Amino acid sequence: MAGEPLRKPARSDGEPAGRPIRLMIVDDSAVARAVLARMISQDPGFEIVDAVSGAAEAIRRLHALPDPLDVILLDIEMPGRSGLAALPELIEHSGGARVMIVSALADDGAAASVEALTMGAADTLAKPGAGSFGGQFSEILRERLARLGRVDRAATAMIERPAAAVRPVAPAPRLRADRQKMGCIAIGASTGGLHAIAALLRALPAALDVPILITQHLPAVFMPFFADQMQSLSGRKALVAREGMPIQPGRLHIAPGHAHLCVEDRDGRIAVRLLQHRTETGCLPSVDPMFSTVAQVYGASAVGVVLSGMGRDGSAGAIDLTEAGADVFAQDVETSVVWGMPGSVAKAGLASAVLPPAEIARLLQRRWETA
Repeated sequence: MAGEPLRKPARSDGEPAGRPIRLMIVDDSAVARAVLARMISQDPGFEIVDAVSGAAEAIRRLHALPDPLDVILLDIEMPGRSGLAALPELIEHSGGARVMIVSALADDGAAASVEALTMGAADTLAKPGAGSFGGQFSEILRERLARLGRVDRAATAMIERPAAAVRPVAPAPRLRADRQKMGCIAIGASTGGLHAIAALLRALPAALDVPILITQHLPAVFMPFFADQMQSLSGRKALVAREGMPIQPGRLHIAPGHAHLCVEDRDGRIAVRLLQHRTETGCLPSVDPMFSTVAQVYGASAVGVVLSGMGRDGSAGAIDLTEAGADVFAQDVETSVVWGMPGSVAKAGLASAVLPPAEIARLLQRRWETA
């Protein structure tokens, strides 16, 4: 099905300076495409560049666009390839466009919303039922699109997948502390993190009962649902961290969306410390403070793991871990949705091993069994 006619926003003398925010709508419903386009086009700050009926068509048309998009509106349930299945490829081929999921399945905290955000979506919005479009939904949609469209493109165009010809060769594992008893595993992830964390945790033996700390970039409203998913996927008790919560063996401690998950030694009892200071990467929660405090408290007995994600969050904290004698493992480029965070650690020479998540789990098991 061909893309629908492009809609140019009406101009007015009061329009803000600068080009409009460029959007593509991907939805199998012709009615939904038309209604969304009409809502958005009411604001001259937006330009509907294209509206297509499926993910495959969207990917093809991205290659033909002379100028990059700012935002893609994406439905989840579509014939053929679903929006979630196509999400990583849409991000990769869009050159840094932000993806907003607009779907009936995208309620706050819904499993599909959590998965979409961990796979790289920038926002989610529940699509109302037939006849309920307009009014408040229209205002919320345009406000969120304006916020996404104003984000610096340079900060989002970070799909760091090296070309095959220059793809780095992962070195053989060189453990710093292979005879050191393991005290803690700290995991950091962002885009693509849900599947990477799940693959790692599924491969860990249940008997490996060290505390596990997880910082995954997600808004606060999604964290309880993310914790529930992690508990279901791993078979381990998962808790959203609270101030002063004791760090317990065999449990997953999840960073809340409003604070950094840090640890401190309180007279021999290791507990959660929640901090909200600004970090160099601007992430909240951030992997760096978690790694840094884990290095201070656990030293060489800690292990840091950096999984799929945009940017370089975790690199500064990884320096602290390695200086404390701890090992840091990074996900390999082939299995990462985005090789930003793990790639920055690997390129800096901080990783003791660069492997797929399940292989990292086996390395953790070996370290735990031989120490």
